[in-house]
Amino acid sequence: MKMGYTLIYVDDVAKTMDFYAKAFGLEKGFLHESHQYGEMITGETKLGFVNHETAGSHGFEYEKIQAKKVAPGIEIGFVTKDVKKAYQTAVKAGASAVSQPTTKPWGQEVSYVRDCNGLLIEICSPM
Repeated sequence: MKMGYTLIYVDDVAKTMDFYAKAFGLEKGFLHESHQYGEMITGETKLGFVNHETAGSHGFEYEKIQAKKVAPGIEIGFVTKDVKKAYQTAVKAGASAVSQPTTKPWGQEVSYVRDCNGLLIEICSPM
């Protein structure tokens, strides 16, 4: 088995895709004409966004990510050689600053922001 995708349930798929393009430099992939589902080009494993209306049709309950509440216990990690620049770009594009780049005891540079929906994003150097 292999991981195929991560889906994030959001209010506005197109807006979220625009944000990820500006804040993290990801290329937009597929956006369904209904704007209920979209994917960013992230390599073999997809990063997708699903509108709450469609997500709600799957027959289970979930708690919506909310920017004004504590971040949920999950993060998405983006790896880059220039963490400081990527962090500044994300914040300039509207990401909420959580922690500035710092070097961890194992030598990796790590920073955190929250996306336009409130999801925690790690921006880090390669290991």
